[in-house]
Amino acid sequence: MAVFLLLLILLVSAVSGDEKAFIGVNIGTDLSDMPSPTQVATLLKSQNVRHVRLYDADRAMLLALANTGIEVVVSVPNELLLGIGQSNATAANWVARNVIAHVPATNITAIAVGSEVLTTLPNAAPVLVSALKFIHSALVASNLDSQIKVSTPHSSSIILDSFPPSQAFFNRSLDPVMVPLLKFLQSTGSYLMLNVYPYYDYMQSSGVIPLDYALFRSLPPNKEAVDANTLLHYTNVFDAIVDAAYFSMSYLNITNVPIVVTESGWPSKGDSSEPDATVENANTYNSNLIKHVINNTGTPKHPRIAVSTYIYELYNEDSRPGPASEQNWGLFDANGMPVYILHLTGAGTVFANDTTNQTFCVAKGDTDLKMLQAALDWACGPGKVDCSPLLQGQPCYEPDNVVYHSTYAFNAYFQQMGKSIRTCDFKGVATITTTDPSHGSCVFPGSFGKNGTVTNGTSLAPSLNDTGSGCPPQYFYGGDSLTTSVIIGACIFLMTAVFL
Repeated sequence: MAVFLLLLILLVSAVSGDEKAFIGVNIGTDLSDMPSPTQVATLLKSQNVRHVRLYDADRAMLLALANTGIEVVVSVPNELLLGIGQSNATAANWVARNVIAHVPATNITAIAVGSEVLTTLPNAAPVLVSALKFIHSALVASNLDSQIKVSTPHSSSIILDSFPPSQAFFNRSLDPVMVPLLKFLQSTGSYLMLNVYPYYDYMQSSGVIPLDYALFRSLPPNKEAVDANTLLHYTNVFDAIVDAAYFSMSYLNITNVPIVVTESGWPSKGDSSEPDATVENANTYNSNLIKHVINNTGTPKHPRIAVSTYIYELYNEDSRPGPASEQNWGLFDANGMPVYILHLTGAGTVFANDTTNQTFCVAKGDTDLKMLQAALDWACGPGKVDCSPLLQGQPCYEPDNVVYHSTYAFNAYFQQMGKSIRTCDFKGVATITTTDPSHGSCVFPGSFGKNGTVTNGTSLAPSLNDTGSGCPPQYFYGGDSLTTSVIIGACIFLMTAVFL
C-alpha cells in the first residue's frame, strides 16, 4: 500500500496542471455526400470549435481552416507509415508538403503519426518510432518543433487489467515499441494520444459495468468503483481508463508525459444488438464528457489536471462499414443539422448550443416543395404565426422562395411554443439547428439579433387567414413549380392534417 501511495504522490507532482483542458472534434470523411471544406470550416466557426483533428492532411481542408485560428492536428495515414518510417527523406517531403506549406496561416499544432498502429497494423509497429523521429527531425529543421508536437494515437486496448487502475499495465509484448516511444514523447515534450471509448467497455462487460457509470451519470458513494490499492473512488469509466494509462506509463518509469484523448464519444443509433446506442445516451455521454473536461475536473489520480479530449466525431459517416453504430457517432448530419442538442448549460462556451440555449427550427432543404408549402400555409394560418415580415417589401421577404419562408414560419411557431422539440417537425419537413438563420435586417424569432435583445413574436401571432382555410394567397410561390391545383390540394389536405 505504501508503495502505491508513494507512486501516486510522484505522479501527481510530475504531471503539470498549468494547461487548461479543451474539447476538440474529429473530422471523418466517410460520407456519401461530404460537405465541402468551406462548409466544414463554416460549421466549426458557428459552433465555436477551436480544436480539430483530421485523419489526413487534405490540402483543401487545410486551406479552408487557414486564418480561422482553429488549432489543427493533421495525420499521417496508416498506409503511408511504412514508407515514412523507413526513409528520413520521405518523412521530410511529407512535412514540407503537408505542414510547412500551410503554416502559419493554418494553425497546425500536432501531427498524429498513424492511428492505433499497434493494434490495427502490427507489421508497421517496428518502424513506428522511427516514423515519429523522422517527422520530428523535419520539424526541427524548419524551427517548428516547439509549436508542433508529434505523437501517435493508441487504442486503450493496449492496456491490460485496466481495473483497478493502479494495477494496469501495457501489453508487455509491446514493450519494444512502447518504451522508446514514451521516451521520445518525454524528450520532445509531447503527449500520449489515447482513444477512450467507454461505450465499448460497457458493451463488452456483459452487464458488469453499469450504464450510468459509463455515461458519467451521478452515482451514490456506495456505487462508485474503488481502487483498493490507492482508495481512489471512480465515478466513470473514462477517468478509470485515463488513470490506467498513467499507471501503465509509470511501470515503464515514465511519469511526466501527459495524456490527450484523441477519440471519445457514444453512438446515437445502433443495430438490434446495440440497444444502448441511442440519441439520449449519446447526448448524455457527450454533454457530460464536455463538462467534465472543460471544467478541468481531471481524474481521481490527477485532479484538476487537463485531459483535453477530441469528440468522435463531427459528422455521421454513413459510408463506414460495419454495424449501424459505426455510421452514427456524429454530432451533425451531412447538412450540418445537429443529431441532438447537447445539454451543456453552465459548461462554458464550446459549442454554440451550450450556454446561450439558442435553437431554431428550419425547413429541410431537400424536402418536397408541396409539403413545405402546405406546412407553411398551416403555420401562417391555423398555427397563428405572424408571417407579415414575409410580405413583399418587408425585411424577411427575400429570398422569395418556399424553403426560406417556411424556415421563418416554422421557427416562429417553434419559438412561440416554448421550443418544444415536438413542435419542430411539420410532418418531417423541419428540423432543429443551433445555427441562427437570421440575416441582414431579418432577425428571426429567438435570435439575440445585432443588439443582443431576444426577438420573440409570440404576442403578435394573429391568423392571417380570415376564411379559416389556412392558405393565405400571399404565400404562394409560382416560381417553385406549384400549380394552383396543387396548392388547392394542399389546402384541402391542411384542413384534416396536423403537422406536429
